Amino acid sequence: MTDTAPPAPVIATADDAGQRTDRFIATATGALSRSRVKALMESGHLLRNGSPLRDPAEPVRAGMCYEIHLPPAIPATPQGQDIALDILYEDRDLIVLDKPAGMVVHPAPGNEDGTLVNALLAHCGESLTGIGGEKRPGIVHRLDKDTSGIMVAAKTELAHQALSLAFAERRIDRAYQAICWGLPAPAQGSFDGAIGRDRRDRKRMAVIANGGGKQALTHYRVIETFHGGLAHVECRLATGRTHQIRVHFAHAGHALVGDPVYLRRIPAAARGLPAAARDAALDFPRQALHARRLGFVHPRSGEQLLFETAPPADFTTLLGSIA
Repeated sequence: MTDTAPPAPVIATADDAGQRTDRFIATATGALSRSRVKALMESGHLLRNGSPLRDPAEPVRAGMCYEIHLPPAIPATPQGQDIALDILYEDRDLIVLDKPAGMVVHPAPGNEDGTLVNALLAHCGESLTGIGGEKRPGIVHRLDKDTSGIMVAAKTELAHQALSLAFAERRIDRAYQAICWGLPAPAQGSFDGAIGRDRRDRKRMAVIANGGGKQALTHYRVIETFHGGLAHVECRLATGRTHQIRVHFAHAGHALVGDPVYLRRIPAAARGLPAAARDAALDFPRQALHARRLGFVHPRSGEQLLFETAPPADFTTLLGSIA
């Protein structure tokens, strides 16, 4: 079966009988999620012995022939835009790229175009075979607008389903580099604190005590320190919460340099720095955070893929300025 061809008809056996039809079809095809099968059924695209079956919960009946038809993918709402991308890898199923700081991942109010999705729609074109019935790239994880680094996006339903599950089950190798205020102690450790919406400011996330947040775990190690007031660190995510690294470091008193959301005053660590280092760190215009490493199993071939990139020029220039 290819991603553009309809799945072959399936004859239910006695062992299949009794289970929900949407679950049975999703398992039988191996390339469609249960939610996608449910939507297709409700739209009349599943036939049982030649007649439409619209109830996803209908029990499977042994000896029945089930046949699902995939409608043509409709154009996604965002429009493609010719925006240069730094592509690290691409095949029929997925694309891996190094996102620059300043690029929003997905269109949203205030950022309707010029996003990564707009760029991917133009770049991938007809190689997008349809995800959830739309010709669109499958965004399975995100980086904040001003965070640079490696991202993977799905081009097919198969890749979208597999990569989404891998992220949900924490089977992704992710490492970041950051520059923070102060010196985390110990020099290698973990921040373990549930994260949720800040109750005082809904635009911010916060470490939530006494329940209410989602469990979050960040491992870190200090790579280098500068003048007793700044640290270059590597972070590895055991979970993937919104703003996780930024929130954990700020909560520990080590907000990231340049963070416009979680650094709201001049940190005490700035006082002891040489003037040039202090000014360079205080003037840095974005959070000093780069997604350096991304590894995962290819959803079709089963090959282990690993990608690494160096931080961008502004990040390395900052390191030189504070040394």
